[in-house]
Amino acid sequence: MKKAGDFVLLETGKKVRITYSEKENSAVKCAVSKLAEDIRAKAAAIAALVEQVEVRSPETVAAYREKLRQRMQEVLENTQIDESRILTEAAIFADKVAVDEETVRLRSHLSQLEDMLEQGGAVGRKLDFLIQEFNREANTIGSKCSDVALSRVVVELKGEIEKIREQVQNIE
Repeated sequence: MKKAGDFVLLETGKKVRITYSEKENSAVKCAVSKLAEDIRAKAAAIAALVEQVEVRSPETVAAYREKLRQRMQEVLENTQIDESRILTEAAIFADKVAVDEETVRLRSHLSQLEDMLEQGGAVGRKLDFLIQEFNREANTIGSKCSDVALSRVVVELKGEIEKIREQVQNIE
């Protein structure tokens, strides 16, 4: 028994009516379910990477403060170091490299991604736009980080985002 369904051709944007059997319908639903499952797995990997960024980011500020203290000690040798100056410099650095806004937005995007996958329907374009937002946040984090370990995490983060982007291209 054939059923009818509406599909939009991505190349032309025209709506066409396609008939398909129950078996074909079941196969399509299964494929869509597996695609959503794969995207969710990659989103979970992104969440884990965001958590790594959140943990590592404050550590880089503390390391910078200690490195600054050591440099000043070497330069000034027997002179008393102004602790407030070190704290001021560290605060300026911390403000420059703070990524908490970006990680909060990434977590929000992850939530929106899940909502869109649950919603179903024609969410391809919305997902594509959302993935662009993921990329913007990851790029901002990358440009702010001065730590090699954090840079590696950002590269992994971008890789997972790219994998989702590729999958989203298959969604109408």
